[in-house]
Amino acid sequence: MKVAIIDYGAGNIGSIKNMISRLSVESYLVQYPEDLLKADKVILPGVGSFDHGMKMLQEKNLVNAITEYSMVLKKPILGICLGAQLMMKKSEEGLLPGLSFFEGRVKHFSKLHTDSVLRIPHMGWNKVETIRPNALLENLPQPARFYFVHSYYLELKNTEEIMMTSVYGDTFTCAMYRDNIFAVQFHPEKSHKYGLKLMDNFLKI
Repeated sequence: MKVAIIDYGAGNIGSIKNMISRLSVESYLVQYPEDLLKADKVILPGVGSFDHGMKMLQEKNLVNAITEYSMVLKKPILGICLGAQLMMKKSEEGLLPGLSFFEGRVKHFSKLHTDSVLRIPHMGWNKVETIRPNALLENLPQPARFYFVHSYYLELKNTEEIMMTSVYGDTFTCAMYRDNIFAVQFHPEKSHKYGLKLMDNFLKI
C-alpha cells in the first residue's frame, strides 16, 4: 500500500509519518503531482493560514492533482487541521478559493460565540460526538477525545456531510465526510489512542 503525505511547506508531517510507522505501514512525502496520483491513500496535513496553504499548493502545481485524485479517481484522502479547511470553498481568513470539495466556508470562532472570555485559539483536548458513523470512526475508544489547535471552524452548507462535532463556546463541526473524502479539524497525530485508531481505520478503508 502506498500512503502519500503531501509536503507543501505548511504541514506537521513528521508526527503523522511517525504515527503511520507505528501502524507498520510505510509512507512517503510527495511534492509533485505525478507522485501523488500513484498513491493508494493521501493525507493532506497543514498548519498556518488559509491563503498561505493554498498558495503553496498552487506553486507546487498540486491543486489539480489533488482534485483529480479525490474527485475523478475517487481514492481515499484525509485532510487534517488546515488541510481540512483547504477542502472548503472559502475562508474568512483569506481571499483565495479553496479546493471546494465541500460547500461552505471557514469562519473565525468569534463568529460562533461572542463571549470575550472564550480563549482563541481553541487549544487542547476536547470531547467529540459522532454525528454520521462511517468506516473512519469504527471502534473508536469512547468517549472519544482529540487534540485541537485552531482559531477557525468549519461551517458546512450541507449538514448531512457533518461527521463529528465538538463544543467550544458552542457546538461546531470538527470533522466532515463525503464519499472518499474525509476531513478532521483536530490532530490525530497528537491524540494518542484515539488518533491512532482513527488513522488505522483510514489506512484500512
